[in-house]
Amino acid sequence: MTPITAKGIPYGITDYVRMVRDNYYYVDKTHFIPLIEQAASFFFLIRPRRFGKSLLLNVLDAYYDINNADRFEELFGNQWIYQHPTNLRAKFLVLRFNFSFVDSRPERLEASFESHCSLRFQEFTGRYQHLFEPGFSEELTQLATATDKLQYVNDKASGLGLRIYLIIDEYDNFTNSILATMGKKAYQEATHGEGFFRYFFNVLKGITTGNGMALERMFITGVSPITLDDVTSGFNIGTNFTTSPLFNSLVGFSEEELRQMLEYYRSQGMLKIGVDEAVNEMKPWYDNYCFAQETLGESMYNSDMVLYYLSNHLLLGTPPREMIDKNIRTDYAKLRHLIKVDNELGPNFSVIREIVENGQVPAILSDSFSVEDMTNPDNFKSLLYYFGLLTIQGAEYGEVMLGIPNHTVREQMYSYLTEGLADSKVFRIDFYHLGKLIKAMAYKGEWQPVFSYIASELEKQSRVREFIEGEAHIKGFLLAYLGLTNYYILLPEYELSKGYADIYFQPNPRLTDMEFAYLLEVKYLKRDEPDSRIETLKADARAQLQKYASDEIVASTIGNAKLRLITVVFRGWELVEMEEVV
Repeated sequence: MTPITAKGIPYGITDYVRMVRDNYYYVDKTHFIPLIEQAASFFFLIRPRRFGKSLLLNVLDAYYDINNADRFEELFGNQWIYQHPTNLRAKFLVLRFNFSFVDSRPERLEASFESHCSLRFQEFTGRYQHLFEPGFSEELTQLATATDKLQYVNDKASGLGLRIYLIIDEYDNFTNSILATMGKKAYQEATHGEGFFRYFFNVLKGITTGNGMALERMFITGVSPITLDDVTSGFNIGTNFTTSPLFNSLVGFSEEELRQMLEYYRSQGMLKIGVDEAVNEMKPWYDNYCFAQETLGESMYNSDMVLYYLSNHLLLGTPPREMIDKNIRTDYAKLRHLIKVDNELGPNFSVIREIVENGQVPAILSDSFSVEDMTNPDNFKSLLYYFGLLTIQGAEYGEVMLGIPNHTVREQMYSYLTEGLADSKVFRIDFYHLGKLIKAMAYKGEWQPVFSYIASELEKQSRVREFIEGEAHIKGFLLAYLGLTNYYILLPEYELSKGYADIYFQPNPRLTDMEFAYLLEVKYLKRDEPDSRIETLKADARAQLQKYASDEIVASTIGNAKLRLITVVFRGWELVEMEEVV
């Protein structure tokens, strides 16, 4: 029976005060508060969606709020900061904005922005009216625009010697939505020239400079640097700490933090499997995010994904049937629109192909660029990094190596590639029919029809052939289309027996009745090579597959399935041979 004192899993909860009040588990990040104070007065952080940013901002709000001066032990008595308070504790009036609440439809955009800001100023006066002179709230309400109110609050607070901490969450949410749904023109109207959002940031910059200004500190979060570059002509109102090694683990969970959480729930009798088993299951799906070159080896787990897993596991006694949170999947689907500038397959699509085919891509990370420069390959790679679709995996020849962090993101990359080809009318496939074929492959061992079907569609849809030239292209193409069903986890270039299998079809652990797993070698024949080369390629594949099949990793991940070793040989876009090693 679950003890009534056990802490709850805060899945979907970002209100720190509620977490303390209602006894939710909190992964303590308060040791970062002094570092943030020392680092900069105006702090800017980019992290992927659903990574714990909003909770961090609520912690800062609770800590710095002047109204909480007598609630320090109540709110932080169990956290690191309670024994190490800073001089700035409970010294500020906190002004909050969350631009994810702004309606991005053109006819509602500016009015919605003003409405959101007006509500936040009402909240501000409700919290702090007792510190101002009589009539403050009434005068503030009479002002028409957010910028007028911002200047008024700053002036009045400054005159009274009050200090303001400004927090902006999801600063780029509605501008990203505009860019995704309405394109660059509508986006530029809001962020360029005399656009209202640009003017808001101009005023914000103005009240952070000069003597006697009340706005002393600022913390801004978002998912990309594009909007801030566009609205401020370069981020000159603060410091971007996104790639700083000091703040790699500011949000998300380290493995140590994850293990501490799992140990707690194990001790409460709520976690029914071992800690190592739970970590091993979550790691390939939720881990491997690294935000600074200097912290390679100190990867972070996506906190939302971990809490999704645990909320299911602790409630039902078993892991979730679907390892990917549908909310995460929805967020990544929205980002698909941002990575395409138009409906043509331009440089950005080529980057997606390179990532799917090679698993990694070299890049020079850009920390500031305009929407006009999104098609620059390095800027686009940087954008994927900021969105959490790529992560730092190493360095080579003066450039960082960016790679896909985990299975969750790999599935999204496959979707981007296949949907890009479909949207541009280059190649479209019937995934329902393909899914039925892969089901027969998984349960009946009928693998040849899968590749025959793909080959027949390549034959019919000639536009795609220009994208099929070379072994890497073939592998990437097969990965993208075969990796979007629920039967297998496709592991490309999987290290086995001191070699790399082209694709390991690892059975989905949730499908315990699956009959067959596969190791696949893909061989490629140039169009001018003779048929006699086919036998040589097949012989090479046989030797490789037999070596890989003996690896203990396969035995430990295959479950109850039988392993089959298969080879496909392509000449250009044509499938010329299929073979199973018996």
